[in-house]
Amino acid sequence: MAEIKSLLTDLKRAQHLVFLTGAGVSTHSGIPDYRSKAGLYADQVDPEYLLSHDNLVDHPEAFYRFVQTRMYYPDAKPNLIHTEIAKLCNQRGQLITQNVDGLDLKAGNQHVIEFHGNLYDLYCQKCGQQIPYTDYAKSDRHQADQGIIRPRIVLYGEQIEPEHLTRSVAAMQSADLILIVGTSFRVYPFAQLLQYRNSHAKIYVINNEKIDAPGIEMIQDDALTIFKKISEVF
Repeated sequence: MAEIKSLLTDLKRAQHLVFLTGAGVSTHSGIPDYRSKAGLYADQVDPEYLLSHDNLVDHPEAFYRFVQTRMYYPDAKPNLIHTEIAKLCNQRGQLITQNVDGLDLKAGNQHVIEFHGNLYDLYCQKCGQQIPYTDYAKSDRHQADQGIIRPRIVLYGEQIEPEHLTRSVAAMQSADLILIVGTSFRVYPFAQLLQYRNSHAKIYVINNEKIDAPGIEMIQDDALTIFKKISEVF
């Protein structure tokens, strides 16, 4: 496949890699994506409301029930895609991920921007204390003061952490090769990051679903298949 040969050649040459990843990376670790038939939003009438700031404020019990039953997979392990991206990033790159499952950190990636936060970064909204997941798994109330615990993730109706945005833009501007992996690239402002790319950077998309965007090399395939080939070279 000509596109894969070209990708491997460009990976060898690149000095400043940037990976932009989504849910399709973690499905191979047993974590569902969002919009497929078996995904996080399956059978939900208004899933975006369930995962919104308004729902957390107005119906904290419903919010807690939704995230606990649909989003947490504490036993999930990083897969080959996570580990190969970690290896490349630790050598000469940066990962900007939409995923909130923490698997990139578990894979040992030292250059991760968790654009939408991390489900396991939990705190009490009343006192601000950090809360371990083992406590949150039992109750959404902080035992010390009965404050409502929440994960530090970006909910619908909330803004991206400014530091995450600033660092992401800087990474895009310095990249000479960009790989978009396992995402349909429809969520904003994440998808807008391409506007800040270095104009000389080559862009590859590795995804099951075709993405139509100008100036990209599309490799329409399962990301795990492609990263197995990458792992044979790097």
